[in-house]
Amino acid sequence: MSAKRTNNTWDPFADSRQDKLRAERQPTTPQSASPAYRLAYADPDFLCREELRPIRLQLELLKPEMLFMEADIRSTVVMFGGARIPAPGKAPWAAKNETQAKNLTAAARYYEEARAFARLCSTHSLATKGQEYVIVTGGGPGVMEAGNRGAHDVGAASIGLNVVLPHEQAPNAYVTPEFSLNFHYFAIRKMHFLMRARAITIFPGGFGTMDELFESLTLIQTGRMERMPLILFGSEFWNSIVDFQALADFGTISPDDLDLINFVDTAEEAWSIIANHYEITPLT
Repeated sequence: MSAKRTNNTWDPFADSRQDKLRAERQPTTPQSASPAYRLAYADPDFLCREELRPIRLQLELLKPEMLFMEADIRSTVVMFGGARIPAPGKAPWAAKNETQAKNLTAAARYYEEARAFARLCSTHSLATKGQEYVIVTGGGPGVMEAGNRGAHDVGAASIGLNVVLPHEQAPNAYVTPEFSLNFHYFAIRKMHFLMRARAITIFPGGFGTMDELFESLTLIQTGRMERMPLILFGSEFWNSIVDFQALADFGTISPDDLDLINFVDTAEEAWSIIANHYEITPLT
């Protein structure tokens, strides 16, 4: 065993990866084959025990954080939105009846706006060497795919934060592979969406999108997160789905809380709000 440097710090102890390999090369005996003999950190059955949930939560928080720090990603632009919205010209695979098919087919315009918006953000991200305004999506289909695709269009990196679901869901083909992550815990995934956020955009979607919208609004409203542009794409959709004014009129939110929300219909409108908020110089 030779001493080594880890993160520029002298470390005289044995390397855990080397010990894992050494343990795997040991002769197979009844003793070494027993699950009890496995190294604790290399024992998936042990790590998945109910009592280890606090450790798994910590690991799921730590792994992406270390990855983004090592890549020097300093800020992101979040894109939430429905997985069921098809790309233009594609069949609405999630439609259960004619009405849904008609609505989802028309909603393909949001896919195009999401893709165009991601191109705008990512062009500015490239000007910062990919450190600022990096697109982050849920990594799946629909609006998420459009966001990662827009970044891919201009040669920029983008992040996809997927989550294990009962039905099969693979990352879309446009997520930068080294920034394609998978989560067990929805709560930790949502933390990573917002930990580096400079702006939050929400496109039409379902329960998951609503959850992400209202958690983001709550964090900003209560001062638990810095105020930033929170932009709803599709004013017609959102005003028909959520009556924010009625909440203010009833008194369950303050009238000033309505100022937390920006409604837009185009990528250019959304980027203009972000650029004005952060005084971003237009690219020449």
